[in-house]
Amino acid sequence: METLPCQGCKGLCCGPVPVSVGEVKIIKKKIKSMPIKVRLDLENQSRYYGTCIFYDLDKDRCGIHSVRPEICRKFGYYKELVCFRKPELATKSLNKFVEGKHAGILTLDITWEDFR
Repeated sequence: METLPCQGCKGLCCGPVPVSVGEVKIIKKKIKSMPIKVRLDLENQSRYYGTCIFYDLDKDRCGIHSVRPEICRKFGYYKELVCFRKPELATKSLNKFVEGKHAGILTLDITWEDFR
């Protein structure tokens, strides 16, 4: 599978990010397992309004990539979630997306306070 050209995007496509209750639980485990310095460095970054709280501007990548929400995994590969830098990768179509009970939107409804 060809990858998205995310290098240099600085998280502009990373938001808003809706998450399920199950995804929040998995992310909490990941955050708790992070070394405190790594977590604090990620938490204390100033991001563009609406950008996901887990987007690492310093490293220009997702700070929780291994446990990123389902919508992030689908982004760029589905016609309804097109990457503007490589739209030809969006060949699939979302039939049904809701995976579990909706918990909220990262950054807006769910903030770093919810992961302490």
